[in-house]
Amino acid sequence: MRKKQFKTESQKLLDMMINSIYTHKEIFLRELISNASDAIDKLYFRSLTDDSVNINKEDYFIRLTPNKAARTLTITDNGCGMSAEELERNLGTIAKSGSFDFKNENGEQSEVDIIGQFGVGFYSAFMVAQRITVRTRRYGDATAYVWESEGADGYRIGECEKESFGTEIILYIKEDTEDERYSEFLDEYRIRGLVRKYSDYIRYPIKMLVSSRALKEGTEDEYEDVVSDEVLNSMVPLWKRTQSEVTEEEYNSFYTEKFFDYAPPAKVITQRSEGTVSFTSLLFIPSKTPFNYYTKDFERGLELYSSGVMIMQKCADLLPDYFGFVRGVVDSADLSLNISRELLQHDRQLKLIAKAIEKKIKSELEKMLSNEREKYEKLFEEFGIQLKYGVYSDYGMHKDTLKDLLLFHSSNERKLVTLKEYVEGMKEEQKDIYYASGETLDRIEMLPQVEAVKERGYEVLYLTDDVDEFALRILGEYDGKGFKNVTAEALDLSTDEEKAALKEKNDAAEAMLNAMKEAIGKVSAVRFTTSLKNHPVCLSSEGELSVEMEKILKRMPGADENAPQASVVLEINLNHPIAEKLFGLFATDTEKLSKYAKILYSVACLIGGVAIDDPKELTTLITELM
Repeated sequence: MRKKQFKTESQKLLDMMINSIYTHKEIFLRELISNASDAIDKLYFRSLTDDSVNINKEDYFIRLTPNKAARTLTITDNGCGMSAEELERNLGTIAKSGSFDFKNENGEQSEVDIIGQFGVGFYSAFMVAQRITVRTRRYGDATAYVWESEGADGYRIGECEKESFGTEIILYIKEDTEDERYSEFLDEYRIRGLVRKYSDYIRYPIKMLVSSRALKEGTEDEYEDVVSDEVLNSMVPLWKRTQSEVTEEEYNSFYTEKFFDYAPPAKVITQRSEGTVSFTSLLFIPSKTPFNYYTKDFERGLELYSSGVMIMQKCADLLPDYFGFVRGVVDSADLSLNISRELLQHDRQLKLIAKAIEKKIKSELEKMLSNEREKYEKLFEEFGIQLKYGVYSDYGMHKDTLKDLLLFHSSNERKLVTLKEYVEGMKEEQKDIYYASGETLDRIEMLPQVEAVKERGYEVLYLTDDVDEFALRILGEYDGKGFKNVTAEALDLSTDEEKAALKEKNDAAEAMLNAMKEAIGKVSAVRFTTSLKNHPVCLSSEGELSVEMEKILKRMPGADENAPQASVVLEINLNHPIAEKLFGLFATDTEKLSKYAKILYSVACLIGGVAIDDPKELTTLITELM
């Protein structure tokens, strides 16, 4: 055989491919199987126009043959094979792709998707093999050729004996080391797993002779080794079949097995897109939140395939964070892959696919909201927080996309409503959307301000998730209606006359109210109000930060005494007997007035769900007054 050198700066390039481009050694098998599939594709394409090619499509195959004793793994195909010139051109020049040339030569006439385009996938085999032998015979030729190499030093090429057309690649697997166990690539179970993971949807059968123990015929307790030809791949992707051909059970089975979920999905979404970029997607919305969904261990993303070959197991760029709960697969032959077929160019095609998927998911959720309300509400219980975070994140960049998918509990029978439904049910004179925040629905409903707003016939949204109020602040408005926190000091539903009368009372009691403020020391103001009905006091807030928002910020990791604080106001019911008592104490016993002020502040904290800083002081004050 003739000894030759690679036609590139081999040592540097080959070292880079083996040590840098590929991040997982197991990728080599995907690359070699994909190349074998390409070779069969080329022969099949030729058979469409060349009557001399006499082979049935059903007879094509790819075979894997591990030999533990010889430490070899052989990949065989009955594809087009290579002539001496093609062998020299394709394997003698690193980064030379016969598939790429074939695609360029045939253009749009080709009815076959060619997977490999860059010609370096073959060399990934040197990650696991110390030597590679390629025996090949072009279909229709009588002479076969062999190519051998130990790596970057060069290769040998010459004639050989080969009975049938096609290509046979023999990998001489490296010896195990302390850090690497190369023997795993000779294990039948491991090979089967890699085929299922990366090449399950190659359109031709990938076969392997497997051995097993079976009961010897005619005996009851004697066993023998049996070798059988097993097809390792399923070949036809579920997403390539039309939706009408697939049963619900098949979709459910595919989802639970592939994504390791015990429950069937809440929604199956199929999508086929033709145009600037063509792709097929099969998406699933889980019915339950994955146990690790809100942990750093959860990896969002869709499985990405190129013509049935898995490129990435978790392509996060295909899903926005707020739809990160969606599982599924995307298959496109139009993606621009880099030379390793493992990494993606972050180009326009990928962005177009991601945008189309986002639009499709949103559309399907809107349909579910309109047509399957109960089902959507259950789904929202699982993933609604993620949608709300989507509104809040990125400075509200996605708020218009998500605002009509949000649900909030309402004071009207505590049912869930959309913002659109709330606005449609607003009273004619109502200018704002009212809401109140709290840890539970019951706690919110007990707030004096909520009772006052409901008394006037207005609906109130109950916000129980930490992100709720932040999301509404980012939204700013909905359909021209602003959002108003009913516990904010700025909210006043009184008439102008009532406001003027109340101001007069507060002005007259300014000295007393300031004395109470100083006694409490934790509020920005103390003032009278007429909107509390039977409640004696309440807490309200001034400015952008509410009491509930302050509580949430204090619970966040890393929060300290310097965390933002709400500007809190103690409001006293002017129509409650306690008001008259306070006026009397201010005139006769300012020390006792101070004690009353502290007690009333603590009572307001209890009503508002705010922790009392010094319970011991409160119990002492109450005991003294008793």
